[in-house]
Order: sequence, then structure tokens, then C-alpha cells
Amino acid sequence: MRTVLITGSAGFIGYHLAQLLLAEGFRVVGYDGITDYYDVRLKQRRHQMLLQNPNFSCTVGMLEDMETLHALAMAEQPDVIVHLAAQAGVRYSLENPRAYVDANLIGTFNVMECARELEVDHLLMASTSSVYGANEDMPFDEREKCDTQLTLYAATKKANEAMAHSYAHLWNLPTTMFRFFTVYGPWGRPDMALFKFTRGILEGTPIDIYNQGEMFRDFTYVSDLVRGIRLLIDAAPERPESKDDIPEWDSLSPVAPWRVVNIGNSDKVRLMDFVEAIEAECGREAIRNFMPMQKGDVPATWADATLLKELTGYAPQTDVREGIRQFVAWYRDYYAV
Repeated sequence: MRTVLITGSAGFIGYHLAQLLLAEGFRVVGYDGITDYYDVRLKQRRHQMLLQNPNFSCTVGMLEDMETLHALAMAEQPDVIVHLAAQAGVRYSLENPRAYVDANLIGTFNVMECARELEVDHLLMASTSSVYGANEDMPFDEREKCDTQLTLYAATKKANEAMAHSYAHLWNLPTTMFRFFTVYGPWGRPDMALFKFTRGILEGTPIDIYNQGEMFRDFTYVSDLVRGIRLLIDAAPERPESKDDIPEWDSLSPVAPWRVVNIGNSDKVRLMDFVEAIEAECGREAIRNFMPMQKGDVPATWADATLLKELTGYAPQTDVREGIRQFVAWYRDYYAV
């Protein structure tokens, strides 16, 4: 039985990934700080559900706490580490930038040190579509240069990619970075648009719509996302013997067993169409509060997911209306609305 250590196991994505891996017969070791960035009861409930499976165990600890993290890693000896824990949120990085330095830089360094010492088969780490920053060529391609990050959050994630590349090169540590594109679905984060819009519409309170609604996002359903991660676990990169060995569609480094992979639906959805789909599912109209573009935000994201398909044969494809239907059903059930 293969063992996977998931950091951020009480988080939205970590919970869904743990569920999938447990269903496929993995042993899953969770690590999560249960921080109060959003309602801790959601995080505790996710862990409670996972703990109903005897092949799941978890430790509560911060990424910055190397002693606790290292002790867990050495005791459990995971074959694979999936590092999802981070201080998330583009907007919160304007209010509390130090949290991003602590969790995303120091914390990720600690995870990489554990992976190096354990010589894991594969280290997989979450990046974000936000690293594309001010890039305007779409759909976004992993082989593009990304040097124009617009928030500290995005900058820390770009730094994680660079840090991981150096470790992959120095220690021959197979590493895959994945860039997520606006993930949504049941058990989602309360700070994200779908959650806030659904709550506002059902409560009859105004919802803030930025850039007057002229925004586009590549919405990725959470089950599609974690299926992509699961398949990438078995697609560990290998250091190429020469640049000529790298297919033109691949982001594989010429000097390290390292690559970056987009996980997205490859579909641009207009924000107002997203809002209207939520209204339809909730059965009432939103009170729309149109706002200017928020500092650090980008008008559009759109993934080229060719590389994911080439590596795994898989392409996310859940229609956004179906994904919204699943989320609203969960929200009504969880909050008894």
C-alpha cells in the first residue's frame, strides 16, 4: 500500500484529494494547521469525515513548525508528498503579506527538506494560475515566461516553482508543480466567489462584482482537479539526457526532473454568465453591486491543458452549470437553507 503525505488535508482541495486516494487504496497521512483564515468548523468537519477511513491519519501543525512536520514525515515514511497547504487568497495578501512569507516560502522550504531527506518517489506541489500575472497571450501555456506577478501571493508561488526546480536539479528529486485555475465545488472555501455569491443570493444581501462584471475565468470543478493530481502522481518527471529528448509540448526542465502542469477546464467563462447560472440554481436574482477592478486582480484566466492530456490522457470537462448545481445542493444541505 502506497503512502501519500498531503499537506493541507483539511483544506478544500486536500480533502477531496484525500477522499479520492483513500477510495483507490492509498494510505493517506494528513497535515494541516487548521488556521482561522476561514471558518475552522469546515476544516474540522472535513478531517472528521476523512478519519472515518482507517487508512487516514492526521496531525495538526503549521508548515513553519519544522520539528512537528519533520517528525511526522520521518515516522510515516511517505512514498509521495502532495504539498497543497499554503496561505491562499489573492485579496488577503494585500492585508496580511507576512502570512504568505511564513507559510508559502518558509513552509514550502520545510516540505522540500523533508522530501529531500526521504528521497520520495515524487514531490507534487500546488502553484496557481496567478503566476501568469500580466501575461496576455491566452490560453496560458506552461512554457511561457512568467515574470510579471501582480500580488505577493502569486510571487510566493512563483518562488516555490523556482525553489522546487533547484531542489529537483541538486538532489534529483522528481517534482511536479501544478497551476490551478479557479477551483470550485462542494466543501469549497467561503472566501471564493461561488460561495460568496451563493450565500448572498440565498440571503438576499448584495454581492460584489468586480470590474463591472467584465471578467473571465477558467472554472475547474474540484473532482476534475483532484483526478488530474491523482494521475500526475504516476507521471513523475525524469531528468532528460539532452534538450532534444523533450517533446515540444512538454514543460520538462532540460536540467532537472521537474515540470509545471496547468490543471484547468480550458474554457473561458464570463463572470456575468457565472452569476446568472448561480441565480438560476438558487431560484432568485442577485442584488448586484458592481465594483471597479480590485488591486492585483487580472481580467481573465484561461488554461491550455494540452500537457495534462499528453501526460495522463485526461482532460477536465465538468460543465460549469453542472458544477454550480452540485455546489448549491451541498450549500443548501450543509447550511440547512
